[in-house]
Amino acid sequence: MFRGNEILLVSEISIGKRKLRLVRGDITERVVDAIVNAANSNLCHGGGVAAVIVAKGARKIQEESDRIGYIPTGNGVITNAGKLPCKAVIHVGGPRNGEGKENEKLTLAINNILKLAQQNNFKSISIPAISAGIFGFPKQKCAKILVQESINFAERKDSHNTLTEIRVLYF
Repeated sequence: MFRGNEILLVSEISIGKRKLRLVRGDITERVVDAIVNAANSNLCHGGGVAAVIVAKGARKIQEESDRIGYIPTGNGVITNAGKLPCKAVIHVGGPRNGEGKENEKLTLAINNILKLAQQNNFKSISIPAISAGIFGFPKQKCAKILVQESINFAERKDSHNTLTEIRVLYF
């Protein structure tokens, strides 16, 4: 099904007043408050989706990342979105498959992304398959953790939770 700026809406569930949408398409074209970039800890956006985000958004995304410098695996930071249609880019350090405790680190990363979105009063966010690309994290495991943690977050009875829509990019 086609919907708004989505290339393809695969599935949608409602969790109270919140929506979790599984979508296909280019994350750099999402009209949301924030998109997520699965980054390396040095925030060097030289390849993959990170390079596309910088190329389409503007060099200032990388320049802001350079000023931040480093983030531990599982942590996230926010930069502006440059020319992208979103308001901000949340960069999160994803775990590499084989480094140990990958499931816990991915769970931490997803929760930190959602907390950053909440702290910045974002209403909508688009999240890719963190670490399932060049970091080699198994796609099925990634999908399960990403969807479950998004549901858990949406179900929380937190009066400060501003997120009304979480979009997970389906691969």
